[in-house]
Amino acid sequence: MKNKVYKIKPSKKQLAIMKLYYDMYKTEQAILWGKMSELEKSMSRETGIKDLEFFHCDGDCVGIGNGSRTMELVQNL
Repeated sequence: MKNKVYKIKPSKKQLAIMKLYYDMYKTEQAILWGKMSELEKSMSRETGIKDLEFFHCDGDCVGIGNGSRTMELVQNL
């Protein structure tokens, strides 16, 4: 079996640019997850249901449940 030969091999300059964008992505992702955490806390306070969270599967939010798994997952909202 042959190893795959890739047509594109990024240069050091291109890799440096990609690393910069990856670092920016990670920063934005951290901000997003922080905001989602605040939404979850607020949702828990307003509903009176402890530890509510947005449930993700394959990178997509598929419903709302709680961390202790004492409530059935609410889907298709």
